[in-house]
Amino acid sequence: MATTTTPQGRPSVTVLTAQEREVFYALGCGLEDAEIADTLALPEHVVAGQLGRILATLGLRNRAAAIVHAFDCGLVVPGLGPRRQVAALGATVRQQTGPAPGPWLRVSVLGPLRVCLAGQPVDVGPVRQQAVLAALALSPDRSVSQRELLDGVWGMESPGGNVVPVYVYRLRKSLRLGECPDSVIRRDRYGYGLVRGVVEVDVACVEELVTAAGTAERAGDLTEAVRLWTRALELFRGEPLAGLPGPLAELERLRLAGRRVGLTQRKADGQLRLGRVAEAIAGLSALALEEPLNEPVAALLMRALQRGGRRAEALTVFDRTCRRLEDDLGVAPGELLLRARWAVLLRDDAGAGRGRAGAA
Repeated sequence: MATTTTPQGRPSVTVLTAQEREVFYALGCGLEDAEIADTLALPEHVVAGQLGRILATLGLRNRAAAIVHAFDCGLVVPGLGPRRQVAALGATVRQQTGPAPGPWLRVSVLGPLRVCLAGQPVDVGPVRQQAVLAALALSPDRSVSQRELLDGVWGMESPGGNVVPVYVYRLRKSLRLGECPDSVIRRDRYGYGLVRGVVEVDVACVEELVTAAGTAERAGDLTEAVRLWTRALELFRGEPLAGLPGPLAELERLRLAGRRVGLTQRKADGQLRLGRVAEAIAGLSALALEEPLNEPVAALLMRALQRGGRRAEALTVFDRTCRRLEDDLGVAPGELLLRARWAVLLRDDAGAGRGRAGAA
């Protein structure tokens, strides 16, 4: 029977046993013998023996040639290499953790990256490896290609080669529970992604809470909407993706920071409509210190201060914001901020007019 070969003329991996293919895949991902032994639960001397047989069977001179061949034959290309059926993952996890509901892996990116497996923190490696996991967590509904990960995590400094498969392989190894043979990271023909139903990402939780808040607001339950916006904001633990490198992390930091500002404004607006003026002023004052150039925040704070009878302070906010806009950006205040000032001044004039009429 003829032996199947690759386009390069070497025997394909189909000539290897199932276990040899697992070892060869790990080798192609750049793991050393000890790491392969630990990952596959094999004695290190057995791994060394199998690697020798693999090199001989495939006609490869050394480990470097083996890594190249693993890519040539598609073994470590996302979706084309051997993989376990992710459908079995949920059942395996339930067998080991019991029927308790909820995800068994939680990934938090609304601050420094934090990963908890079955309630215990997990070290997911160096910062670039953390950034790969964060990229997957930020795309929960689709697969992320190796090219996207390279561009998003390394940008113009993309190292090429097999760095992404190596990092993903190590993450898959870290994100297993006990003796569970599978990981929460799946592979398909489009790339890598997180298995649905067993992973919870704080960004997704925020969006669920915001959706629920919008539903409550439309139903006329503004108190519930404010409560849900508050819960969403509590999930922010500092600068999103703090310390993670790459263009994707930088863009997401800006987006998520903007999301937090917008949610704080919606919450404050709801508090004002409920008459909870002091709470709105406290939240907006803290936000204005963080965002001194944000005119919508300053305008809303002026409105809240005016509602609280603190008109002089509202005008102070206007003056302070105008100075920062001029000093830092060289621009004049926009229409929104000017309208907020006129609203305060008109209210003062109306109050003075009523005072004179009462005296007469």
